[in-house]
Amino acid sequence: MAKKKSKKKNTNKSLVDLGLGPDSDDNVEEKCVEFHEMGLDDRVLKDIAKLGWAKPTLIQEQAIPLVLEGKDVMARARTGSGKTAAFVVPLIQKILLRKLTSDEQYVSTLVLTPSRELCTQVYSNIKDLSSSCSREVKCADVSGQVNITAQRSILMEKPDIVVGTPGRILQHLQSNNLDLKESLEMLVIDEADLVFSFGYESDVKAILEYLPKIYQSILMSATLSEEVVELKKLVLHNPVILKLEDSDLADSGQLSQYHVKCAQDDKFLLIFSLLKLKLIRGKTIIFVNTIDRCIRLKLFLEQFQIRSCVLNSELPVNSRCHIVNQFNSGLYDIIIASDESILLDKKHNVADGESNKQLKKKIKKKSKEYGVSRGIDFQNVSNVVNFDFPLSLKAYIHRVGRTARGDQLGTSLSFVGENELGVFNEIESTLQSGDNASPLKPYKFRMSEIEGFRYRAQDALRAVTKVAVKEARLKEIKSEILNSKKLKTYFDDNPRDLKLLRHDKALHSAKVHAELSSVPDYLVPKALKGNTSFTRKRVNPDANSTQIESKAVKIKRKKEENPLKSFKFKRSSQT
Repeated sequence: MAKKKSKKKNTNKSLVDLGLGPDSDDNVEEKCVEFHEMGLDDRVLKDIAKLGWAKPTLIQEQAIPLVLEGKDVMARARTGSGKTAAFVVPLIQKILLRKLTSDEQYVSTLVLTPSRELCTQVYSNIKDLSSSCSREVKCADVSGQVNITAQRSILMEKPDIVVGTPGRILQHLQSNNLDLKESLEMLVIDEADLVFSFGYESDVKAILEYLPKIYQSILMSATLSEEVVELKKLVLHNPVILKLEDSDLADSGQLSQYHVKCAQDDKFLLIFSLLKLKLIRGKTIIFVNTIDRCIRLKLFLEQFQIRSCVLNSELPVNSRCHIVNQFNSGLYDIIIASDESILLDKKHNVADGESNKQLKKKIKKKSKEYGVSRGIDFQNVSNVVNFDFPLSLKAYIHRVGRTARGDQLGTSLSFVGENELGVFNEIESTLQSGDNASPLKPYKFRMSEIEGFRYRAQDALRAVTKVAVKEARLKEIKSEILNSKKLKTYFDDNPRDLKLLRHDKALHSAKVHAELSSVPDYLVPKALKGNTSFTRKRVNPDANSTQIESKAVKIKRKKEENPLKSFKFKRSSQT
């Protein structure tokens, strides 16, 4: 089939450059095989059209036909390339084909993912892609926190597809709630590079003992690490290996990467100015390196009535999923997240007597519960801001990979402090050395233009003390305790503890200054003087009078209101 070429311009307007905007280079894009050319069921094509997918991504174009042929596949593609749909579409198609000749109901597909958030994401994709054939294709997500006995009734209905974490699936197999020895036809392991690092190595090996000798296997991964190679030997037989992209990030036509070198104290001034002047537009993830920085930045932005939510890695999984869902649904446009799994200082721990083996074990344990830059489905993210520059290339790729997913455009902006220049130079040189180089361009921002905002930023930052941050974290934990379903039975048996918790002394957070929410005209940079979307309005639109008070009338009114200037002496009429 002849390939057609079309030009696609970079029309990303999510980040506005105050000095020099992004280059609008043309990107040549080749036409790929369409979904309707893959022999898919009309109902599947209908659901694909509902999702607005005009054409398959590269991984989908290559993997779907191979899976439909019954081959084992190991695919490696970057985050956001459409790996989930690459296995969901063919497995739904295969179930529909089987049910044309047989009405027998059994579990034919098992999908393993390393986290509950990913289970929810995969389950949601399956439901979306099978909405037109929901009677024929049944799916169950058994990754929840409920007791396994409560999920027994779900598995007794023998859904076609079962989604879960390796630990939870193994529990069901050991409890005889799930029997796959005779029925399993397909095994899918999503985000395979995280399965072993999340501590599921022994669980996966134990699950394989409950599976039949012959079944089709699919491994999807963002990297081809040693753990993935080891997993490949366990579950795949003569697989087709798809390594579709050399670059871990989207090309420069889809992803614009910028950096700003500034002092550590100027980071707060910079993020406040960019948000308040609407130079950062659209849904934005701001990454920092610690939870305390998350809370501090949130309290700082609250001073200017900039709404944001915090993805606190200390909170339970359900709470984190709820926060992500609020962000995805548009309740918040800004989410502040941390990834502390990369912050374990090797030198510090070894000095304390910890061996390298103990350190790796500690990192794996922390990653299993707390990593937030991977495995979470942030949707329609326009910008990623590295408020604190990541400590490794892998962390940078995982963070920036939250935007420019699929066919969407995205922008990343990194704040680089004086103490972060070493890591920045290493990452910049590595990104520029690849065939598909993605250079970090300087975001030419004149700090002198926002010097008038400095006093506001300093005043707001002084209000966010260590005590305020500590109390904000305690308030969040207290709210989780009061809303916890697991502790409900405890509080029912111990009402006094609940009463004491509810009537504990009030926590004092940083004071919000309403007068700082607007931007006066004299603070607006000259380059943005024509933009009135963020300037203070002088006329109340709800007022009856729409005329602006003239200067002469204003002076006269003020004179009349001043008793010393408006007082008039009247001489008595008596002589």
